[in-house]
Amino acid sequence: MTEAELQKLVEAIAVKYFNQPFRHQVKINYRMTTTGGRYRLKDHQIEINAHFLIPQYRHELIGIIKHELTHYFLHLSGRGYRHRDQDFKQLLNQVGGSRFAPDIGLSKKQQRKYLYSCQKCGQEYRRVRQINVRRYSCGKCGGKLKLVKKLVH
Repeated sequence: MTEAELQKLVEAIAVKYFNQPFRHQVKINYRMTTTGGRYRLKDHQIEINAHFLIPQYRHELIGIIKHELTHYFLHLSGRGYRHRDQDFKQLLNQVGGSRFAPDIGLSKKQQRKYLYSCQKCGQEYRRVRQINVRRYSCGKCGGKLKLVKKLVH
């Protein structure tokens, strides 16, 4: 989907669900990973996560657009446009927008590279960073920790 097609979609949703025209620009943001979209207060632009533009996420995309348009129209009318405001919650519920961006597996997960074990009780600890075994001890029994192996992913 191009920006022009996305612009037309947003304008159509604005008229259909909010009965008002959308008069600003919609941009595609290729760097977003954890959010579905963003409404910019200063220039009234809406940015949409590029990962939601593929056809299989069409339903989620429409929910995200409704969410951002709710911010847009409430901000322009001088009403409560923040997530915690009652005006925002009511209007979002009326139009059927999504409250949160769906998780499509884009968030980065930390890989645990080091496996430590307590010499006394056998408790295992997986860590992202290497730790000083002379400085730290087991949280369960207070025994000495030992590096079992460096995990490779």
